[in-house]
Amino acid sequence: MSAKREKIKESQLQGFKYFKAISAMLESLHDAGCQRDRAGNRLLHMDQYMSLLLLYMFNPICTSLRAVQQASELKKVQRILGCPRASLGSLSESARVFDSALMQDIIEQLSEKLKPISSHSKLDDLTGALIAVDGTLIPALSKMTWALWKTDRQAVKAHTQFDLQKHVPVKITVTDGNGSEIEALENTLEPGCIYVKDRGYASLALFQKILDAQSSFVCRIRDNAVYEGLEEYALTEEAQNAGIVFDRKVRLGSAAKTKEQLSVPVRLVAIQCTPHVKRAKTGRGGPEQGEMLLIATDRFDLEADVIALIFKHRWTIEIFFRFFKHVLGCRHLLSYCQNGIELQTYAAIIACMLIALWTGRKPTLRTYEMLCWYFTGMADEDELLAHIAKLQKQD
Repeated sequence: MSAKREKIKESQLQGFKYFKAISAMLESLHDAGCQRDRAGNRLLHMDQYMSLLLLYMFNPICTSLRAVQQASELKKVQRILGCPRASLGSLSESARVFDSALMQDIIEQLSEKLKPISSHSKLDDLTGALIAVDGTLIPALSKMTWALWKTDRQAVKAHTQFDLQKHVPVKITVTDGNGSEIEALENTLEPGCIYVKDRGYASLALFQKILDAQSSFVCRIRDNAVYEGLEEYALTEEAQNAGIVFDRKVRLGSAAKTKEQLSVPVRLVAIQCTPHVKRAKTGRGGPEQGEMLLIATDRFDLEADVIALIFKHRWTIEIFFRFFKHVLGCRHLLSYCQNGIELQTYAAIIACMLIALWTGRKPTLRTYEMLCWYFTGMADEDELLAHIAKLQKQD
């Protein structure tokens, strides 16, 4: 028989003043989802529900929806977050009633407050936001039949757009595990971006749609991609040092097909790399990697070594996925419905942005741990501020 879990105590929670950066923004959501509440007796509102989700993100002692419900019973939580005691039923209902799309405006407001965190001087003067795009699977519960993506597996896919200069996610779209990554990106394209993508997004039609949206792309294409060479560019010494094999102007695909799907020639940069054959040999999927990475882009104005550097930074989104699932606890889903999962992922985005705002640095495991120690009362404010000051001195 398992030991009975102890209830959360007020003394285990502190640091609520750090939520002030987001509380004013969340207030605009207070009346969301109240249209059908004609009696005017709704107790738990959207701003309060999102505040409780953030409490879950920053407190490792909150590990389930039941723990969130227990936290809502504490007078301190009710007073500072302005929320009433929430029942499990009202928390579950909230995941369906409150429209997750409303959170995107909050994310945009927070993003405007963030400054780029320089990772390389050659990326500082880029025109356009540098956005890495990829998807990650999150195992789903057996009850979530809508997430069925194989005959014997359930999963949801989080299609993520990650700002490589601010080191925070800016958009996450949730679908079933078999949801198309290309379609998810097509539906969320914005102007003024440089979308950095791996070969799963290598679609001529998608490239054209990105250009039509007045954005750019830097995308790895398959090693056996068909193209027609139009012009060869000389390699600078910096390009050679960066492992650039060739830099060409090309037309992708067969001539007839390309003209229909992609109206303009593109630039193709080949980068020397160490072949990675582990996944192919172990049967984990994906073709065996060759000795070169082929990177297609519409940006003829950038040096070849800068194109290589941009694609190299795409790996940052993979590191975020580990942070998202293993640190922020998003491997454990608090809701069964798609809207509820989206609300949880938006809370995770806000958590990353708040860490970046508080510290001026990209979210890391060490900083997140220090914040958790502080929020649970194990570290005092002076220790937290000393940690933040130490991070800022490293710039």
